[in-house]
Amino acid sequence: MVLFRRLLGDVLRERRMQRGMTLRQVSAEARVSLGYISEIERGQKEASSELLASLCSALDVPLSDVLRDVSHAVAVEEAALAPIPITVSSKVAARRGAGDVVASAA
Repeated sequence: MVLFRRLLGDVLRERRMQRGMTLRQVSAEARVSLGYISEIERGQKEASSELLASLCSALDVPLSDVLRDVSHAVAVEEAALAPIPITVSSKVAARRGAGDVVASAA
């Protein structure tokens, strides 16, 4: 299962580290407790829209960029979890009888 809050936390942590900021610095800038930001980064807490806006402001990154990165990460995880169909060549399909079962790998 894809967890949005975990992927959001990964993106926020990556952005913070790219800027060379500590949790303490982001906490002071966003006026949010250090522990709560840590829980968000670890995917343990959901961030409200107001909190997310404060964190993005503290990180000097547009909210749309963060959401785009999270959306991309969700798409990658969904693709990795999707079942992979087993394709059957036309020769094999022609030899298949009416009672044959076709399987897919999950």
